[in-house]
Amino acid sequence: MDEHDVDKAGEGHRIAEYLQDDEVIYDTTQMFDALSDYTRFQILGALCERDLCVAELVDGCHVSQSAISHQLRLLRDRGLVSVRRDGQRSVYSLDDDHVRTLISVGLEHAGEKEGR
Repeated sequence: MDEHDVDKAGEGHRIAEYLQDDEVIYDTTQMFDALSDYTRFQILGALCERDLCVAELVDGCHVSQSAISHQLRLLRDRGLVSVRRDGQRSVYSLDDDHVRTLISVGLEHAGEKEGR
């Protein structure tokens, strides 16, 4: 068994443990539900590049401020983004590197499936 197989075995054990916890399963499905929306995915993709305020997200995603604010609230509730105050602005960032990994792996998977 090589090092890669050992890593997979440990990961499989962790997954099996998580699958026994209904709360973890529910939270995971809520997270993936949040990722399934086009605008929310755009927001998360933009935040992979750098922290942004609402106005910058409005410009980048081409939707209204109220729509961005609504989506950010949902993403915060799902533990995908966090917010900090910078003077009068609220600046949003990815909650942690797991979120960046989810976005990156999803994009790579879709890109490879399409032969891009």
